[in-house]
Amino acid sequence: MSDLIDPQPHTSPLGEDWAAPLRGSSPVALTGAAGFIGFHVAELLLRRGVSVVGIDSVNAYYDPALKEARLDLLRQHPRFAFEKLDIADRAPLTDLLSAHRPRHVLHLAAQAGVRHSLYHPHDYSSANLVGFLNILEACRAGEVEHLVYASSSSVYGGNRKLPFSVSDSVDHPISLYAATKKANELMAHSYSHLYGLPATGLRFFTVYGPWGRPDMAYFKFAQAIYDGRPIKVFNHGQMARDFTYIDDIAEGVARVLTRAPKPNPDFDRLNPNPGASWAPHRLFNIGNRRKEQLLDMIEILEREIGIEAVKEFEPMQPGDVEATWADIDDLEAYVGFRPDTPLAVGLSRFVTWFKDRRDSDDAAEG
Repeated sequence: MSDLIDPQPHTSPLGEDWAAPLRGSSPVALTGAAGFIGFHVAELLLRRGVSVVGIDSVNAYYDPALKEARLDLLRQHPRFAFEKLDIADRAPLTDLLSAHRPRHVLHLAAQAGVRHSLYHPHDYSSANLVGFLNILEACRAGEVEHLVYASSSSVYGGNRKLPFSVSDSVDHPISLYAATKKANELMAHSYSHLYGLPATGLRFFTVYGPWGRPDMAYFKFAQAIYDGRPIKVFNHGQMARDFTYIDDIAEGVARVLTRAPKPNPDFDRLNPNPGASWAPHRLFNIGNRRKEQLLDMIEILEREIGIEAVKEFEPMQPGDVEATWADIDDLEAYVGFRPDTPLAVGLSRFVTWFKDRRDSDDAAEG
């Protein structure tokens, strides 16, 4: 990604200026602004002329220097303000939202990672449960017009029917991380019902791309291939993911933010659809609509890097699922957008960024 540029009048590829409802006197409040998805969404909104107040604790789950580098780019923009705080600390969060009075809140901060949740479960109760409750309370008190929050494809847990649909039951999580994301959906729904808070949950499917998270498989594979270290390929390579490029995720999130859900008076409580509600609450998948094989992803990385990976095949890890694949018909019908970046294109862009950053780091150390 290049340095930020001042926005120019524009339209989206589909022809309409979808960001218009987000421009105004109050900024969009965006938690997790130093994170992978938060950074890209903030950058997109800023380019569209939207003011953003970013919130992040900049914790050490992975290298804080990468988070600070993302923030350095965002700080170049005059419409961006940043507040360093932990969403688990209720009073500072409440005070911040009270001061800025955002009409739209985009909640992307969370403790991520399935494997990390096996060894550090309390990190998830603090960030994903207590922190999310604080967000809901602050939105209720501030009369926020729309809360959009990050869920995850992990909520589908032990489901085997593919593609995954928001109309599917998701009552069998297989990791604590997934359980906290399911809990977020239930908590948000209760606030939508009790207090009329319009809220939308977005289930992300394996997001990848430049400025990505170093704990993700594609990033770890790239590092290992460059360093000549073996890569661990779980379930002996028999895994598939709906890899979704970050630019597609960012636009999908921003578009959803402009459309607050409304109560559905025709909701059938005798045959309830888990993805909809009588309350102003909706759920959407954001994925690339493709089930890509893990070994194909590795082959693309090898081709782009120009080095063959040394592979160590391992059994399935606890908390992992064999395959993910998103049904996004509801999202496309709702906001007129669907991700479509091919995996080979997205990984090529990632490797270009990865090489540039690696070369820059090497030069700095030298």
